[in-house]
Amino acid sequence: MKSWAPVGEVLPPAPPLGACEPLRRYVVCGDARLEAVLGDWLHQVYVVADAAAGMAARERLPAGALLVTRDGHLFTRHAISFHAPDSELHGVLTRQREIEELGTAMQSVQAEVAALRNAAGAAERDVDERRIRLDELRDAISDRQRHQHALQMEALRLGELDERVRQRAQQIDAELSEIEAQSGVATAGEQAALRRIAELQAEVAQQGSQLTLATDLYRRAEAVLDWQRTALQRARDEMQQAAFDGQSCDNKIKDIDNSIKVISESGQRLQSALQSRAAEYALYDEAPLEQRLQQALATRSERERALAAARDTLDGMEASLKAIDEERHATEQKLEPLRERSAEMRLKEQEARLNEEQFAQQLAAAGANEEEVAQQQEKGVRAGALQGEINRLNDEIKGLGAVNLASLEELHAASERKEYLDAQSRDLNEAMATLEDAIRRIDRETRERLQHTFDAVNRHFSEMFPALFGGGQARLVLTGEEILDAGIQVIAQPPGKKNSSIQLLSGGEKALTALALVFSMFQLNPAPFCLLDEVDAPLDDHNTGRFCELVKKMSKQSQFLFISHNKITMEIAEQLLGITMQEAGVSRVVAVDIEEAMRLSEAAA
Repeated sequence: MKSWAPVGEVLPPAPPLGACEPLRRYVVCGDARLEAVLGDWLHQVYVVADAAAGMAARERLPAGALLVTRDGHLFTRHAISFHAPDSELHGVLTRQREIEELGTAMQSVQAEVAALRNAAGAAERDVDERRIRLDELRDAISDRQRHQHALQMEALRLGELDERVRQRAQQIDAELSEIEAQSGVATAGEQAALRRIAELQAEVAQQGSQLTLATDLYRRAEAVLDWQRTALQRARDEMQQAAFDGQSCDNKIKDIDNSIKVISESGQRLQSALQSRAAEYALYDEAPLEQRLQQALATRSERERALAAARDTLDGMEASLKAIDEERHATEQKLEPLRERSAEMRLKEQEARLNEEQFAQQLAAAGANEEEVAQQQEKGVRAGALQGEINRLNDEIKGLGAVNLASLEELHAASERKEYLDAQSRDLNEAMATLEDAIRRIDRETRERLQHTFDAVNRHFSEMFPALFGGGQARLVLTGEEILDAGIQVIAQPPGKKNSSIQLLSGGEKALTALALVFSMFQLNPAPFCLLDEVDAPLDDHNTGRFCELVKKMSKQSQFLFISHNKITMEIAEQLLGITMQEAGVSRVVAVDIEEAMRLSEAAA
């Protein structure tokens, strides 16, 4: 009987059979994972010299053994298979040799392809280096151009600075003329005041002599004296203010002279720098760089042509390799059915040997006499009828089915599994119900809060809009039935307009409408601070005044920080922060406390 080995284990080598040697000795396997399969296939397969030796040795073959000659003839204990030129075994070995040759050729082609790829990579690296060098040259040219542009911009800036200096000098001259005129007016006023004082003193002397005449004249004289004192104090204040203005003008003149001196020195330095840069630019020659650029471009073109040729060669090699791979794949596809057929034939042979052994065991177990069975077969009892009866009995046995002893345990496990799944299903249904209740509650609360917020904003908006525009009406309208999905439309109609859309308003009206809406939402939860960035830019003076009044009203609850260039808006501020540039390129922050400035002004008065 044929011996079997567990899967993954190698069968022991077959024992020698006379002059026959096992075929396993002549077969070498390069993959250790296929040793067990190969040992199973070639177990009890022996090699003989020729067909005569095979005929002589076949009588000594054990059950399941096989003899193979050098010509490919196969001998078993009960059968002989002669080799033909177009046998399957010969085709398999030939295809195996072709596969090995194709593998060798493919390795050589792959080596050539690798060499070509390395050459292409070197060429690409060379091209990249050339490109980097070309980029550096282009960057140098761009730097020169930017430098030239910077010099031109500097020259333009100096020209503009010179023009501004001239304009400032003219403005200073005008201011000096105005200051001189004011000084003349103040001097004339002072002289008039002195003359008036002399006149009043004369009148006081005259009224003193007539004081005893009448009490009513005395009271009139006292009133006139008080008025004269007031006029005298006013004249003195005007004289002090004129002196203070003259001192301020002198300081301004000194500052302007210093600024003119600094600007003149800066202009001279920049003019000299511009002349040096112009001389350097005149000496600069771009011809060598242009020549090197042309050489680099020519070298790049040659490298690109060489790279294209290398890529064409590589594409040809890859096409050849692809054709070889397709041919190898086709060969493997043709080889696979032959392998399957060979394996199928071996399985059928093993099945036939097993059937023979089983029938022999059954006859031995039944105590049947093989000679009597042979005589019955000679009498006409066919094996097919007996086999049909056996098959019928086997079918009836199979129809009864196998007895599953673990069916009760499987039923118990299935019941427990069903109970567990039912509990999980109940939990999921309860969780879904809880989530749906939470979603409904959240939707209800969201609708209520959103409706409350919308009503409050709409109410504030309808109040803010008339305050900013001095009339008119505005409101918010929902564009859908469901408040969670609806949009909001702004309806704003300034006084005297019946517009149907907010797009028909002017820029200032749109800005005021947006301010009204923003402040309406701000009223819901006023913050300690509110930052406004040039929101009054599109407003005229009249609308700016209304905006300032609204900011004053709201500043009782929040502190406003605003950025503005509007004088009207800056007048309502308590403290101003500005940025000035007294020197070129130097910014400075100037802070002014309005209350402190008012106190200093009152103290100086």
